[in-house]
Amino acid sequence: MNVLEQDFLLAASLAGVLVGNPVRVGTENAAKLGAVRMALAAHSAKPESLLVIPTAVASGVPDQPVGWEQITAGARNRARAALAVGDCTLAVGIEDGLVRLSDQSIGSAEKSVDSGPESSDSLDHWFNIGCAWITDGQREGHGYSSAFAYPPEVLGPALSDQAPIGDLFDDHWSRYKSMRPNAQEAAKDVPSGRGGGNIGRLTGGQLERAAYGSHAVACALIRFLHSDLYD
Repeated sequence: MNVLEQDFLLAASLAGVLVGNPVRVGTENAAKLGAVRMALAAHSAKPESLLVIPTAVASGVPDQPVGWEQITAGARNRARAALAVGDCTLAVGIEDGLVRLSDQSIGSAEKSVDSGPESSDSLDHWFNIGCAWITDGQREGHGYSSAFAYPPEVLGPALSDQAPIGDLFDDHWSRYKSMRPNAQEAAKDVPSGRGGGNIGRLTGGQLERAAYGSHAVACALIRFLHSDLYD
């Protein structure tokens, strides 16, 4: 059952997108575009009519965001920049990065990034989180994905240097493939940020990047699905 058949009070912008009005996504990454299409298709009576437009914009944050603030800002910046390009009813930004999940407050956890080398114990607390931000110029909503851990040899430089995680993972998979003959198929020469992504490789294809990102988009859509509950 799509949302038009349910007792939801959709924002006009989302209602328009579900019947074919354009939605811009602040990226050209196929997996992120797939995440938006997947989340919207779940609510559309005619998913084939969805018009998802890739739009290359800057995130305004480091290539490897660290902390909730950078991750959320990157998604927000992408969404607002994509909307500013024009010719769309909704715009979406998606940004992934690292957050520390522990008993510390969020503020003190983020400050720990600058406090020196991480111990192996503290590395266990870092996870990848994705944020999706949606805007129509007046209404805005955002949500987050589930979390997963990076292998330690990738996580270390991602934190210390904020190096692009795609490059780090590509090097990692290349070494992994050479050490494990059975990994040949799982580690083909596809950039880590594309296709099924690192989450796809790490889960053996059980959760690929588009589906992973669609969770954040689905959460960000809530304010547009229930405009009466959030106004």
